[in-house]
This record gives sequence, C-alpha cells and structure tokens, in this order.
Amino acid sequence: MSIAKHHAEWLSLIEVSGPFLSMPVLTRVFPQGLDLVGVEKKKLLREGYEEWEANCELPTPNPAVHREWVKFVLNEVLEFDTNCLVEGSGLPPGASAEVAEFHEVLKPDMALINPAGSEEAYRFRMFIQIYNHDQNLERQVRGKSWSVSPCSRMTELLRRCDVQMGIVTNGENWVVIYVPPGETTSYITFTASLWLEEELTLRAFVTLLSRSRFINAPENETLEGLLEQSASDQHEVTDQLGLQVRRAVETFIRSLDTIDMDSKGQALAGIDEKTIYESALTVMMRLVFLFCAEERGLLLLGDPVYDQHYAVSTLRDLLRQDADRHGEEVLERRSDAFCRLLATFRAVHGGIDYEQMRLPAYGGSLFDPDRFPFLEGRKSGTSWKDTPANPMPIDNRTTLHLLEALQMLQTKVPGAGTTEARRLSFRALDIEQIGHVYEGLLDHTAKRVPKNRPVVALSGTSGKEPEIELIDFLGSQTGKSKNSIRNDLGRRIEPERMNKLSNACGNDKGLLERVKPFGNLIREDSFGRPLIISPGRVYVTSGEDRRSSGAHYTPRSLTESIVQHTLEPLVFEGPAEGWKKSDWRLKSPSEIIDLKILDMAMGSGAFLVQACRWLSERLVESWENVSVGLPKNVRITPLGEPSEGLPEEMIIPTDPDERMAYARRIICDRCLYGVDKNPMAVDMAKLSLWLVTLDKGRAFTFLDHALKCGDSLLGLCSADQIIKFHVTPEKVREIQVNPITSDFVPRIFRTAIEKRRELESFVVKSVEDSDKKAHLLAQADAQLQAVRSMCDMLIASAIRTADGNALRRDGEPHPQFETHRAEMWARIIDKYGSSDIENVNQTFNELSDEAKADINNNMDGRSYGRIPFHWPVEYPEVLAINHGSNCGFSAIVGNPPFMGGQKITGQLGTDYRNYLIDMLASGQKGSAD
Repeated sequence: MSIAKHHAEWLSLIEVSGPFLSMPVLTRVFPQGLDLVGVEKKKLLREGYEEWEANCELPTPNPAVHREWVKFVLNEVLEFDTNCLVEGSGLPPGASAEVAEFHEVLKPDMALINPAGSEEAYRFRMFIQIYNHDQNLERQVRGKSWSVSPCSRMTELLRRCDVQMGIVTNGENWVVIYVPPGETTSYITFTASLWLEEELTLRAFVTLLSRSRFINAPENETLEGLLEQSASDQHEVTDQLGLQVRRAVETFIRSLDTIDMDSKGQALAGIDEKTIYESALTVMMRLVFLFCAEERGLLLLGDPVYDQHYAVSTLRDLLRQDADRHGEEVLERRSDAFCRLLATFRAVHGGIDYEQMRLPAYGGSLFDPDRFPFLEGRKSGTSWKDTPANPMPIDNRTTLHLLEALQMLQTKVPGAGTTEARRLSFRALDIEQIGHVYEGLLDHTAKRVPKNRPVVALSGTSGKEPEIELIDFLGSQTGKSKNSIRNDLGRRIEPERMNKLSNACGNDKGLLERVKPFGNLIREDSFGRPLIISPGRVYVTSGEDRRSSGAHYTPRSLTESIVQHTLEPLVFEGPAEGWKKSDWRLKSPSEIIDLKILDMAMGSGAFLVQACRWLSERLVESWENVSVGLPKNVRITPLGEPSEGLPEEMIIPTDPDERMAYARRIICDRCLYGVDKNPMAVDMAKLSLWLVTLDKGRAFTFLDHALKCGDSLLGLCSADQIIKFHVTPEKVREIQVNPITSDFVPRIFRTAIEKRRELESFVVKSVEDSDKKAHLLAQADAQLQAVRSMCDMLIASAIRTADGNALRRDGEPHPQFETHRAEMWARIIDKYGSSDIENVNQTFNELSDEAKADINNNMDGRSYGRIPFHWPVEYPEVLAINHGSNCGFSAIVGNPPFMGGQKITGQLGTDYRNYLIDMLASGQKGSAD
C-alpha cells in the first residue's frame, strides 16, 4: 500500500468537521506511516474499555470508574505524566473564562502544559474536559444556563484563554478541538470502541496526541504546527471538490445531450439550455443533501429495504464493484442506477408508507419531481402523481461518475505526479463549504454550439479551461505558460490519442484535420474522451453570472464573528447601553422571535445559516429563563407564555435536542430573510437552511416567503413610493386623491400582510403544513400582483430616463423622468377606471410586460435578466404601510458583492449604472463598489 493510501484509509475512519491535516503534510511528516502501538498497551486498553463499558451499563454507574478510564487513556495511552498534566487546584492561573452574559465561568478539568525547565514552561498546550458517559458532545449540556454543547463550551474557553487545542470526552467519544485565531474551528472525533476494531484509528490517536507530539517535537511538527501548515491546503480541497462537481455536471449534460441526439431531438424538445443546466445542478444539490442527511442519521440508512433500493451513500460502491469487475464501459449498457436516484428523490419529496418501510414526506421545491419532469420522461405540465414516468436513460457509468465526484476526493500525491482518491465525509464539511462548492457552479452555464462552428475544451490549470471556438485565436487564457502551450502544439500526437480524437469528431475527416493542430491541448471528459462538441450539441462553459457580479466565498470564521456582534445588541439588553457583560439581560422569547434579519445578497446562505444557529441558541436560553420557577407540569409556548390548556403542538419540547431543532425551525420561519439575483443561488440558500434545520420525521422548513430572487438595488423600498407613485416621494408636494392610493393599495397590503402573518404563525411539521403555507403565500402574492405591476412601471420610468445626473438634481424632480412617470400614472388611472376591481391584476399585465421590456433593454442576452425587487411588495409584513415602530428589518448581515465601479457598465449596462447614480448615489460618480 502506498503511503498516501495508508493515510487516506485512516482519515476515512475518523470524523472530521472543519480543516484537518492535509495529505502533503501527512506524507512529509509521516513518510513511514503512523506510529505502532505495543501489544501490551493494546491489551490493557481493551481490558480498561471493557471494564468502563460494563460500568456504564449499571443502573447507577460509578463516576470513579468513569474518571479512571479517562485518566488511563491520558496517562498510559498518550503518556501524559504528572510533569505536564495538571488538574483541579494544580491548574495555573489563566485557565478559566467568564461568560458574563450567562453568568457562567468556564474551566477545564485538566490541562496539558509545558513542563518545568522547558522553553515557555507552564504554557497551556491543551485543555481537557470530562463529561458523563451519556452526555452527547454535540448536544446541549443539561442543567447549564448557557445552553450549548460541550464542544461549543470548550471552543469558547479556548478562544478566550488564547489556547489552540482542547479535548472533550464522555469516555466513548474523544473530540479534539483546534481553534486557530481568526480561522475556522476544527473538530476531530475519535471513537474508543473503534480503537479496538480498527487499529489504524488508535495509531492515529496516539501518533497525533501523545506527549511527544506536544512536548518534544519541533515547533513545525507539533499538532498545532501540522494543522497550521495544512490550513493553506484546505482551500485546495474545497476548490478540488468544486472542480469535480463541475466536471460531473458537464458529464451529466453531455449524457442528456447524447440521449437527445439519439432520439432526434425528442428527448429535450422544448427544453432550453438554461433549464438543462439548472436540472443538472439540481440533481447534484439533491445528491449532496442526501449524503449529508444519510450520514447524519436523518434518513433511513441502515434499514435493509432502504439500503437495498434507495440509499445513495452505498450506491457508488455497488457501481464501482461492477466497473472493477467488468470494466467501466459495461456500465454504459444499463441505466437502472439513475432510475434508483429518481425513486429516492420522489421518496424524500412524497414519502413512503409501506409495512416494510416508512419514510415521512419532506416536500420542498428541491426534490419536487414536477420541477424538471423531462428527467422522468414526462412532458411539462404533467404531474408525477398521475402520469407514468419513462426516465431519461442516463447510463450507470455517468451515474457512477456523478457519485464519485461528490464522494471521492482526488488528492495529489506529493512528488509522484499522480492523485489518490479518498472518501469524503459529509459530516466533516461545513454547510458553508458545501455552499461554496455550489456557488462555483454559478460561474457556468450551458450553451448550444452554433451551426458550422464546433467547439473544443482546452486543457489548462484548475479553473482556467475555456471552451473556445476553433475559428477564434488560440491565445485565450488557459493558465498554462507559453512554453507549455508551445510544447503541446509541437509535440507529435500519439496513435491512441489520434483514435480518440477521430472518435470525438464523429469520424469527420475535415473536422479532424482542423482539430489536429490543437490535439494535445484538448481536455478530456471524465470518461477519458476528448471534449470536441459538434454543432447543435449542448456543452457547459463559463458564464457571467457570479464572478462578474463580484461574488466571493464567505467562510464560517467570518460569519460567526459578524453575526454575533451584529445581533448581540438586539438579543440582549445592555450592549447598546454600554453595560458590563455581567449585567446584560437576555430578552424575552417573543422579542427574539420578533426580530427580522436580512441578507440582501445571500448567495448560498452562509450568513443566514449562522444567524439561524446563533439566534436559536439564544432563543433556547430565553425559554429556559422563562421556565425558571414554573411548576413541572406547566410548560411554555414558543413566545414564552404558560401552557395551561393549550394543545401539545403549541408547546416547546422538553427534550433538549428536540428543543434546539424546534428553535431553529422557528427562527427560520419567523426571523430570516434573503435575496439574491440568481435563482439558483436562492435554491442553494434553501438547501443550506434545510440542512441546518432538518429534523427527522418532519417536512422541510417553508422558506419560499422569505428567500426570494431579485436585484436588491433595483426596485422600490418604501410604501410611500407606491402611494405617491414616485421614486423620491419626498419631492411630491401634492398628490391627487384617487381610489388607487386611498383604497385599493392600502387594502391590498392589509390583506397580503394578514395572509403572510398567518403562514408565519405555525411551524411546519408535515407536508400538509407546508402546503398550507404555500397556499397562503400564493393568496398573498396574487393580491399583490397589481401593486407589483405598478412598481415595475415606476422603475421602468426611472431606468429608462436615467442619465447619471441624479433624480435629486437641484432639489427638483428629473424633468425627463417626471414626464415619463406622469404618462405611466395616467395609463394606470385609465386602466384601473375601466376595469372591474376584481380583474385589476389581469388589466395591469399588459402594462407590466411593457415595463419589464424597458427594464431589460440592452441586456444583451444575459442569463437571468434584471429582476426588480420591490421590498414592500415582497415583504409587506416588514416594510409595508401602517406598521408603526416595528417597520423595517432589525439588522442586515452579509458579504455584499464587490465590483469596482468601472466594471459596472460592462457587466450590467450603462443604463443600470446611471440608475444607480441617480437613485442611490445622489449623483456622485467614481469607482465605488
């Protein structure tokens, strides 16, 4: 076995969350593999574990036996002696931290320190905390005022004491926590029972955590040093996964395109390239969700029927066994694996209720079979419930490559020029990392090759592999050096390569002759076939939707800090007043639930995910504050009210884990809002929040009312703008009273707000609850359609007449805008006056279509166009009329797009830039972001 495979094997056996040791660091520092563990030590370890395990099974376990087991592991297995391991009163000063706002002092049970006489004697190297054997280390600690997990408590202690390493253990699980300053925290879990079954995990535990690794090793070979060196490689891991997923999407689309060509255009008839790309991206998002849910025990992985017919985590191994036994090409003859995936997607969406297996319906738009019915061989508009499916015959080889792109990470072997595949743990990936992988796919799109203009995909460095038209000049950026390109062009094409090129050209000799000069530069697909795309075929290429819009990856280390410091003054009484932390008072549950938090450029939802985590923890703590002193038979509602006489579904759960899951769903239901101009980013944000709120047996949280698609900068932001039909209503000295502004618009808002408040009043437990929310949202949106059309018309006037000299020029309305606005208003009055009030929406459609055409003028075929976002219309319960002191969002968190002002015109249009100058910048020009 190669050394890389050796390290890949033990890495696959432990659970990691966050950055960990990279393969280059492991192969450099441990070129001979992990340290061996002596036979006598393994024997004593087994005896100690069996004694501890027997004690745990007693009705009243002896705490002394529990503590002795932990000390045995520390003293005998890791060889921490009394010179470096201190506890209790022997802890040096500085080994505690006050969490004043929760009136708690955190302190470790033990600490590893540099021994006397050594360099930096008595410096803390590691804190150690021991919990009861039945305490889940990822769940809330019972009986504590600060209701977070043991791992979260240790993380906070380490940060406040400026110590990087900690261990939290319940005897069975040993979680190593690494807290580098300003970076993402890592959690590495070793399992004691696995030490006895998989010796590699014991060897890894001893190699990485023994006394010599901390006390005697050179600084760059201590565990902290190894992790620090590995941190720079972590971005490469995420980027590599992103590249693999993009290649898988490319493979999937090529398979769809081949099926379409074989059917003479019938398979994808009426399906545009954008929809094809979105379907491929959605399939990959569905898979990553299922991997996460299965690995976290939230689906039925382990159930024999589920494993045999539905599980996605085990399907790759079955296909790989067939491929290794008979060759990958044989897999192209069958397509049952993709049918199994479609069945699983249906099962998650609609549920299964058979005697042999029961799976609740989770609903949600992500898994909706009717979203892309062509994947099931159904026509648009048909229902999966009553129309037979005839799935696209995606062959098993393609499905294998989709699964391997997600499950097997290809890592470079240092010095060997090759790669090794190791299994990826989705428990180890932050939701933010998953979002980053998928945000990279927003850089790309699908296109169809024009007639007589075939396309080739050039091989380049990661992220620089453009697909160029053969008639174009070859000097397109590939990331390769000029010498490398020159060598590739001059090198003889090997016979095997020439055969592949000929096959890729469809044996078209003319095309082959045109391709030959670039034969060594052409990239291969995941099947090893040169990527030459014939006219009329669909291919994946880089687009302009994400990087050009200034979007960037947001790591958890950034979201944690920003969310905490932004929301603390809203959740506590004291920060804004300048009180000492010990005097802070946590606000009531109703005040927390009433908060409205917005990310107006949410991407894959990293800030909203962290806001959900942080707010739900505070909500649980607030519930517990309210519960203090109540009789045991009296519980509380989510708003903190006593439960006497209320039904069970209106009362918060008593189980700590269920309570935290319940809190996260309430926060998502009531507090979080997000906008993004890319509809696929909205789907990714929903995916992220579904992952953080997924509760076994309950349908997905309903998010459609809060996470929306649109341009945050293009639209109206106050109800006053609508009432006065003016983008700068403060300039309108008089307004003519008419039925639209005095009656129609206010009445519409009142009705819509009522519907939206009703849908926020209950938590989704079943698909029926989700359907009820969707019905209420549809009713609210239908009411608002005419008002939305009015808003579009006003924005059309603004963007059509924008000239970059500011609507606020000289304190008077822009003359050209004012003229156009008045014309629009006259048409609205005319349409409204000549219509039955019940048919206003329909009569305004014509005007709305004209407005959208004006708004999207000069867009030059950009993928999604300009989607105005009118804030009072989309979130009327937050920003609409008659809302008193609660009007508006409580806070905005986010990482807004950064695009230099000189790039705005090229990417978004001159009229859009002028609109921004007129509407948002008060006429100020320059290179602003």
